[in-house]
Amino acid sequence: MKRPKLKKASKRMTCHKRYKIQKKVREHHRKLRKEAKKRGHKKPRKDPGIPNSAPFKEALLREAELRKQQLEELKQQQKLDRQKEQEKKRKHEVDPGDEQSNVEPQQEVEEPKRKKAKSGKQNPKKLHCQELKKVIEASDVVLEVLDARDPLGCRCPQVEEAIVQSGRKKLVLVLNKSDLVPKENLENWLNYLNKELPTVVFKASTNLKSREKMLKVKKKKTVPFQSKICCGKEALCKLLGGFQQSCGKAIQVGVIGFPNVGKSSIINSLKHERICNVGVPMGLTRNMQIVPLDKQITVIDSPCFIISPSNSSAALALRSPASIEVLRPVEAASAVLSQADSQQVVLRYTVPGYKDALDFFTKLAQRRGLHQKGGSPNVESAAKLLWSEWTGASLGYYCHPPTPWTPPPHLSEITAANMKKGFNLEELETNNAHSIQVLKGPHLTNRILFRSSGLTNAIIEEADIPEELPRQKEHKQDGEDEGSVDGENNAENSDVPCTPIEDNRELTVESTASKPSDRSFTLDKMSEEDDDAYDFKTDYV
Repeated sequence: MKRPKLKKASKRMTCHKRYKIQKKVREHHRKLRKEAKKRGHKKPRKDPGIPNSAPFKEALLREAELRKQQLEELKQQQKLDRQKEQEKKRKHEVDPGDEQSNVEPQQEVEEPKRKKAKSGKQNPKKLHCQELKKVIEASDVVLEVLDARDPLGCRCPQVEEAIVQSGRKKLVLVLNKSDLVPKENLENWLNYLNKELPTVVFKASTNLKSREKMLKVKKKKTVPFQSKICCGKEALCKLLGGFQQSCGKAIQVGVIGFPNVGKSSIINSLKHERICNVGVPMGLTRNMQIVPLDKQITVIDSPCFIISPSNSSAALALRSPASIEVLRPVEAASAVLSQADSQQVVLRYTVPGYKDALDFFTKLAQRRGLHQKGGSPNVESAAKLLWSEWTGASLGYYCHPPTPWTPPPHLSEITAANMKKGFNLEELETNNAHSIQVLKGPHLTNRILFRSSGLTNAIIEEADIPEELPRQKEHKQDGEDEGSVDGENNAENSDVPCTPIEDNRELTVESTASKPSDRSFTLDKMSEEDDDAYDFKTDYV
């Protein structure tokens, strides 16, 4: 007997129900469209890829492939690590008695790791000395970069003596920031320095971009401003190229100097690309960086010199790569102001005549609108402003060379003659004259006469750098128990040679709050600061 055929349920419905469903669907779609319109949702654009006209297309594609491979390898490694951890957990769950035997060798392995980590934490000053020695040893020619505003104050006798004693290395002076001094003063300094070493007039460019930005803006060719054009590049390249040809082999050129003289900017200008990190804060370069200029010449960037605490207060304020907070802005700016011509300072900052540094900062704060709560002038902000201008690359101050020329003790006539061998000095002289002619000096109101403190001593040996102070906590406790004044006296009379900057701050809080002009901090104490307080970031107003 045949099985009766089952009928399917009918899909027929009343018109009222069908129209109701259609209405609900329309309302739902309208609601979605409104929400999308509010969010501004757009269809994702398809990646067009790298155009064929791009000059570095093959290199970029290789980099992309390498990144993909590295990511895949990383994922596989992570996957294997997870599997191993899961297997270990399973074994521990099965055999809990073996945990103690596994813990002991792990502890033995962790102990030497901790020791290595502790030994890896070195004083940044010592690291700077190590990197500086590496650069000097690896270089055939050493470029000592000087700030044209104070060339003598940027020279370091200890480093120059080490280069002279090393043997066959050549030392060349580079007068950077030469657009910030009058032309007559620049010519006088050039004649003075040429008696000792070959000197190049230079002005680094400030409008360089990285390679990625250069690719984006390649089609838009614009003429840069005159103040941003590099000057002296051709003279320096010809000087190094001529020396390389006389040697008959590839050479390495080290670039050294005090902070904020423009070492990395010179390398970027020679390469015509922003390769080295540059900026307003002091001491940005902390490790040596090798930059190939061409097939025969390689340039090496180096960290700055570590200034010795035996220098004058003005030299410490201008050349110390520490933050303005550690330097105490009023003390640092007062030291700089004491070496400047007061009449020209009044013209530059449009401030009436002042009696002392504190009076000047008060009038400058009123002039610039720097006020504290209650309307009183903010003296510290005015001091920071002056300090940042004098250590930056905008203010045009200058100093005269010493009239009776006397050669330094580490440079005799024979060594000076040996340093000049292999260089085309006649061509260098013509190129320097052309560079001076092209340069545009500062305005009359932007010229301030400055009294230089002479050669600046630096620390190049690691043994001369003081170690970290272990009795830091004891000084803090003494300061908290006995008060600010007693704590300072105890710190000065203690066996420890110097106290950390942080402790001085805590101890002098009450005295500075009551009398803002009575500062017990001096730059000599600042220079003997603790290594932990050696910060390279600069705070500006």
